[in-house]
Amino acid sequence: MTTALSGYRPERFGQLPIRVTSLLEHTIAAQRLVGAVVLVARHGELIYHQSAGFADRESRRLMREDALFRLASVSKLIVSSAAMILISQGKMALDEDIHRWLPEFQPRLPNGEAARIRVRQLLSHTAGLGYRFFEPDNRGPYALAGVSDGMDSSGISLRENLRRLATVPLLYPPGSAWGYSLAVDVLGAVMERVCDLPLADAIKTLLTQPLGMRDTGFFTKETARLATPYVSDYPLPHRLAEGETVSGFEETIGVTYSPARILDPTAFPSGGAGMVSSAADILRLLEALRGGSSLLPAAWVDEMGRDQTGGKLLPAAPGFGFGLGFSVLRDPIAAASPESAGTWRWGGAYGHSWFVDRVEGLSVVALTNTLYEGMSGAFVNALRDAVYGVGLS
Repeated sequence: MTTALSGYRPERFGQLPIRVTSLLEHTIAAQRLVGAVVLVARHGELIYHQSAGFADRESRRLMREDALFRLASVSKLIVSSAAMILISQGKMALDEDIHRWLPEFQPRLPNGEAARIRVRQLLSHTAGLGYRFFEPDNRGPYALAGVSDGMDSSGISLRENLRRLATVPLLYPPGSAWGYSLAVDVLGAVMERVCDLPLADAIKTLLTQPLGMRDTGFFTKETARLATPYVSDYPLPHRLAEGETVSGFEETIGVTYSPARILDPTAFPSGGAGMVSSAADILRLLEALRGGSSLLPAAWVDEMGRDQTGGKLLPAAPGFGFGLGFSVLRDPIAAASPESAGTWRWGGAYGHSWFVDRVEGLSVVALTNTLYEGMSGAFVNALRDAVYGVGLS
């Protein structure tokens, strides 16, 4: 395996539990994370499982391995995988125009011309859509149109959100560029039409029930298991407030969060940012994809893991492309990563990250309750390096 970092030792996976536990203890003691659950499987065997810190700091409720977490973009993995099952069943096609299923969703190019969006472009984020939280202020087109990113308490339906989204011109012709976006929310609406079911029922029927992912859905009543979200801050993370807006990128307005949204059964099902799950459920899905499952033939899993961008660069992610539902490592040297070429990776704004290295047989899930440290902070690469044992003599 090509690696950009010295000191890598394949045989060092035997010391992985010591390294990862040390990292967790250090990160929580430094008050960069409030709590976390980390699971690591190799070649189908669970080789590490640990909960650490607090699920709720103020009540001193300890984190448990079966804790439930609000998901933001980790939900994209779930919805994209379910969509791929529909594709493998021949019920919709990767290169099918979504107009067949959503004739009312007709966003146009900036010059007013009609645009044709295909299922593949939704899955790969090349459809020309965007996110409100990337806009610089409340005067951006998504904000003015009242578009929801799927993490706020908007009170609108999925259909209404798509109606609003369609009034905003596309950022570029579909297929011509890459841009992280509400595409998976649109995909969820397509899936509802294909299945003739609410999205929650479609996901359950296609994916979560067959895999035994009992903790995964768009709503939960199990507040005793639900981790409280916190925001990275100094000298310690603060509790995320209802309606609080937090920016994870420079010169952007940021995400408006509603922690209460996951407790509201009437909130619209956001395929891109609105689910709840446990670390064990996410690992179960990753392992089904990595190791093979009767739900999704290997050829379709391979297609998910193929870079769909045509070599386009992802912002602030050198060496990475994007497949169908997650990023794909094209060049470990450019990424300064010990992961194998082809490794899948993504995360979520509530403080989560995961990756799958099929060459090494690794599936790693790290769900934390601290944004954005658990998604894009120093902890993410430190965990990666602890798993691989890089930089050690």
